[in-house]
Amino acid sequence: MSEKFYLTTAIAYASRKPHFGNTYEVIMADAVARYKRQRGFDVFFCTGTDEHGQKIENLANEAGIAPQQYVDRVAGEIRGIWDNMHASYDYFIRTTDKPHCDAVQKIFQKFYEQGDIYKGHYEGWYCTPCESFFTETQVVDGKCPDCGRPVEQAREEAYFFKMSNYVDKLLAHIDAHPEFIEPESRKKEMVNNFLRSEGGLQDLCVSRTSFKWGIPVDFDQKHVTYVWLDALTNYITALGYDPDKTYEEQSEHFKKYWPCDVHIIGKDILRFHTIYWPIFLMALGLPLPKKVFGHPWFNAAEEKKGGDGAEVKMSKSRGNVIYADELAATFGVDGVRYFALSEMPYDQDGRICYTNVLARYNTDLANNLGNLVSRTHAMTVKYFGGTVPAPAGEEGPDAELKQVVRDTVDTYEKMMDGYHIADAAEAVFQMLRRANKYIDETTPWALAKDEASKPRLGTVLYNLLATIRVAAVLLTPFIPTTAEAIFTQIGSEVKDYESARRFDAFVAGNALGTASPLFARVDEKVIDEIIKKREEAALAAEKAAAPVERPEPMAPIGIEDFMNVELRTAKIIACEKVPKAKKLLKLQLDLGYEQRQVVSGIAKFYEPEALIGKKIIVVANLKPATLCGIESQGMILASGEEQVRVVFLDPETPLGERVR
Repeated sequence: MSEKFYLTTAIAYASRKPHFGNTYEVIMADAVARYKRQRGFDVFFCTGTDEHGQKIENLANEAGIAPQQYVDRVAGEIRGIWDNMHASYDYFIRTTDKPHCDAVQKIFQKFYEQGDIYKGHYEGWYCTPCESFFTETQVVDGKCPDCGRPVEQAREEAYFFKMSNYVDKLLAHIDAHPEFIEPESRKKEMVNNFLRSEGGLQDLCVSRTSFKWGIPVDFDQKHVTYVWLDALTNYITALGYDPDKTYEEQSEHFKKYWPCDVHIIGKDILRFHTIYWPIFLMALGLPLPKKVFGHPWFNAAEEKKGGDGAEVKMSKSRGNVIYADELAATFGVDGVRYFALSEMPYDQDGRICYTNVLARYNTDLANNLGNLVSRTHAMTVKYFGGTVPAPAGEEGPDAELKQVVRDTVDTYEKMMDGYHIADAAEAVFQMLRRANKYIDETTPWALAKDEASKPRLGTVLYNLLATIRVAAVLLTPFIPTTAEAIFTQIGSEVKDYESARRFDAFVAGNALGTASPLFARVDEKVIDEIIKKREEAALAAEKAAAPVERPEPMAPIGIEDFMNVELRTAKIIACEKVPKAKKLLKLQLDLGYEQRQVVSGIAKFYEPEALIGKKIIVVANLKPATLCGIESQGMILASGEEQVRVVFLDPETPLGERVR
């Protein structure tokens, strides 16, 4: 029976579209999952979305929709990006799934009955974006110590978890299992700053009453479960955990995969996963995960040649957010995956900008890998008719190349097992650089001029093809689509991981597949254009965020004048451009009790088909006017002059309602 391997990502918060730094995590976890499957493990890879909390409730209110409708949209977008990045997850959990919600309610009840939870009042600093409470000493200049955003004072009735009951037990576990928290620097931070801090570990607030979007506490309905107790338990509810049963009584599926082999998470949420989560598990009588790996962040670097610009955290407000799907439009999915995995150090933050992505893509993928495969394939077709030649002896640099390949497999395996993912990628590309050097040393084009050297030429090309095949095996977790294309082009059906240890596993006499470019070079001009558009967008955002000058006020009117304006809700049922009038659109409106025609000067800002079905507000008692020979019976409400924006209504708004 295969050894099991259960790994998870932190579930993505369903508030906004995830940027590249968020997406890195699922790409990294996917690479680990693919590698473990190659090694013969029975892998269960879980990811998903965290969908409760005050921040989401606020965003849904701003959007004018229900929180469930809001998270349905964002969760779908997140899952779409994960799928686009070829994440091979086995289970995608949402914390609004009923089985999860039911289990969380039972877990809360169980903690309360055990005496781990008590009711009190919380008063202190709260960060809404992080959904986190902080003490006076933790807050830095009135800002959250994690995200740097302003915090606010909060006081409300809440339930608390007695963390102090389990601190000694957790410390003993960490001491007995030094591999539990990695990297080592993160472990020291958790132990020294929290578990062994001067004030000791504070009891954790596990319920809220100031908002409603969360899992209700069964026995006290005005409380909802604090988002972190809710979110963290996904790792066991995804396996079907039943709080009414002991560990021994759980399903075979649960006992097969739990405890988790590794939680792959961002360094910013390490406290929740290495302190609160293990304590919750102890209270439930469950084994602790074997490892929590807190990966670094990707910071946005200023766009400069050489990629040595200043770096800052990615944020929408700074206008420096990069998204994985947008990168993939230029560099392809495997190009994005490779950059993410090769650029992020083990315990130091990575840097991302379009200039950096271009440099690594062209240097490693297009030149080093793509050119090696293309040259080797072309020479094999030209000199051997597309049939893999048999090696004949060993001389010159052959032995060194083979030794490099053997050493690479050993290094790669050690790095992957230790989550040094970028170092594993670098080992493979060092091998590929050595193979390119091998071509220069053996000069196959010169060997081809002498018929007597054909056996030697065959050996050289076989060695190159065999090296490429090993590279494809090792790169499968990184760039799976490209690795499969390489196997096809070199005519190899031997793809299993263990075959990478056997240089001669590549079969002579096989026919090569059809050649096709793996990675087309990307011109710097393409990136220059992308950077230009991003800068223009950032300037536009900055301008939009700038304080608005107070306009010249119009003469005041009385309530009687305002009430004489009849504003009604309507639906656009047809729309077309007015011939020979660049600014005008002709709209057919349904007011519920009648239909009428309105001509509006919004043609520069909206395509007709985009407006059909939208609900708007119309001035219904405006005297008819004739514009370009077309009668207009009213005016639709819109804002702006240089950029006109029509006021759209909630799709559920009834037609013909008076607007006041």
